[in-house]
Amino acid sequence: MMAEAVPPQDVKLVLDQRGIPCPLNYVRAKLRLERMAPGELLELWLDAGEPLEQVPKSLTMAGHSIEGQQAAPEGYYILWVRRGDLA
Repeated sequence: MMAEAVPPQDVKLVLDQRGIPCPLNYVRAKLRLERMAPGELLELWLDAGEPLEQVPKSLTMAGHSIEGQQAAPEGYYILWVRRGDLA
């Protein structure tokens, strides 16, 4: 997993999942990715702890790829998730 930011122009949508417990944050991210075109990039905001540990693993297992991860100064984490080709 990369620690670098992704250029903002590459991001299709930002999804704020701060304060959303597991597994609801994963379910919402997965449903949102399913409405995006293959290859599009989702910026996902997650809390530290269980969300940051579980959501990326689950999204990867569902066929999506984590393009990068970065800690935000406000204490949450930003993940960039590229929608997989789930044909």
